[in-house]
Amino acid sequence: MTLLQRTGHALRALVLGLLTLAVLAATSWGAALAVQRYADRSDQQARETTHSEETQEPTPPPQTPAPSPTTEPQPDPEPRWLLVPGDRGVEVRELQHRLFQVAWLPEITTGRYDPATESAVRGFQAKRGHRVTGKVDKVTWRLLERMTKEPTHDQLFNILHPGPALLGPGAEGEEVRDVQHRLIQIQWLFGLVTGSYDDATVAAVRGFQAKRGIPVTGEVDQRTLDRLVSMTVTPSYEQRHNIEPQPGALDSRCRTGRVLCVDKTSNSLRWVVDGTVVKSFDVRFGSSEMPTREGSFAVTYKSRDHVSSLYDTSMPFAMFFSGGQAVHYSPDFAANGYNGASHGCVNVRDYGGIAWLFDQVQVGDRVIVYRS
Repeated sequence: MTLLQRTGHALRALVLGLLTLAVLAATSWGAALAVQRYADRSDQQARETTHSEETQEPTPPPQTPAPSPTTEPQPDPEPRWLLVPGDRGVEVRELQHRLFQVAWLPEITTGRYDPATESAVRGFQAKRGHRVTGKVDKVTWRLLERMTKEPTHDQLFNILHPGPALLGPGAEGEEVRDVQHRLIQIQWLFGLVTGSYDDATVAAVRGFQAKRGIPVTGEVDQRTLDRLVSMTVTPSYEQRHNIEPQPGALDSRCRTGRVLCVDKTSNSLRWVVDGTVVKSFDVRFGSSEMPTREGSFAVTYKSRDHVSSLYDTSMPFAMFFSGGQAVHYSPDFAANGYNGASHGCVNVRDYGGIAWLFDQVQVGDRVIVYRS
C-alpha cells in the first residue's frame, strides 16, 4: 500500500472518531437539557399549587339539607260533651225524660247519669247512625230535641198525674176481661175472669199501680194499660172466657212408668204415673234461638236451690234432663207470664206445685218432650 493510501485511511479513521465524539457529546447535552426542563416544569407546578392553596377560599364541606318539618296527623278534637256519665242535675233529668219519650228509658227520672242512662244514650246513638259514645254531644242533643217534647216540671221531678180513666168500677165487657186476664198472668188477680170491674179488680189494679210507680187510683188509664200490656201477652178467647184448653193426647211414650210428659203444643207439663195423669202444670219453653229440645230423656240430676252459673239466675227445684236444660220454677214466668222465654228450660210458674213435684220425681224418671 502506498503512503498516500495509508495517509487516507488514517484521515478517515480520525474523522470518523471525531464525528462519533461529537454525536456522543450532543446526545449527552440534549439529555441534560431535557432533565433540567422537566425539573423546572415540576417546580413551577408546585409553586402554582402552593400559591392557589394559600389564596383560594376554603371550600366548605357539602352540607346535608335539613329535613323539612313534617306535621304529625292530629286526631280529631274531642267534641265538647254536654252531658257525660257521672253528671247529676236537672239537665240529666231532661235527658232521661226525653229518652223515655223515645222508649229508651222508664218514665221515672233519677237525675243521675248512671249506667242505665249511658246504655240508653248508646242505643239511641247507634239507632240513629251517630258515633256511639254513651255521652251527649250537640248532635245527639239536637236529635233528641227534634224527636221529643220539652218535659214539664212535674215530668222532670216524677210528679205523676193520672190520665183519664179508660176502665173503672162498674165497667163490663171484653175489655175488662182482657185486663183481668193480664192481671192473672202476673199474679195480681186470682180466680176466674168475670168481665165485671169488681172490687177484686180495683184492688189488683191499685196494687199493680203502686208497684210500678203509677198514680194509684184503681182505675185503668193509658199509662196503666200500656205498662200492663208490655208485661203480658194478649189472652185468647178461651182464656178471657175461662175455657180451659185441653192438653193434647198423651204421647205413647208417656203411658208407662213414671214420666214428666211435656207437650209443647198446649204449653203443658203432666206428671204421669203408669198412664194416669197425677198433676198438670202450665209451662213455657225456650226461644227460637235457644229452643227446648224434643225427644226422650231422663232426669239426671236434681238441685233444690239451683242458681245458674251461666246466667246468674235462680232456678229453684231444678230437674235436669238434657245437658243444661231442666224443669224448674221461674220467678220471671210467674211475674211476666208468656211475655218472655227461657234459655231452653221448661219453666213452671206454680211455686207450690213445682215444690211438690220436685219431691215426687226421682233421678232416672223419664222426660218426654213432644208436640201433640
